Amino acid sequence: MLETQAILWPSLVTVASLLMYFVITINVGRARAKYKIMPPQMTGDKNFERVVRVQQNTLEQLIVFLPSLWLFSLFVSRVWGAGIGSIWVLGRILFAWGYYQAAEKRTLGFGISSLSTIALLIGALVGIILPLWKTIS
Repeated sequence: MLETQAILWPSLVTVASLLMYFVITINVGRARAKYKIMPPQMTGDKNFERVVRVQQNTLEQLIVFLPSLWLFSLFVSRVWGAGIGSIWVLGRILFAWGYYQAAEKRTLGFGISSLSTIALLIGALVGIILPLWKTIS
């Protein structure tokens, strides 16, 4: 059983990423009212569509990010995992901020968050494979 102390940092990053997603989801509701696009409609105004794309893309990224964060934190380093995870959250904030303005302005945030996810995923894979390799050699 993991001690609570051992998982505080990745837990904090998990909560931060979910809070960030919650705010992004609220922004969709606000944009629906602002641009008068009622459910189930998903198109109609380009500004609204960008807000929806931020939410959808962030949800898609969360599916890969959260397991990568936790596997990296468990098999490599919880502090480094939380640090890289924090960079991911900041990248997603930059992504949203840029995309809300114009689709072309999303690139920096997307790049930061994507590289963070790749680092966590590859790090987790290495952190899992190395101990397995030692047991079979």
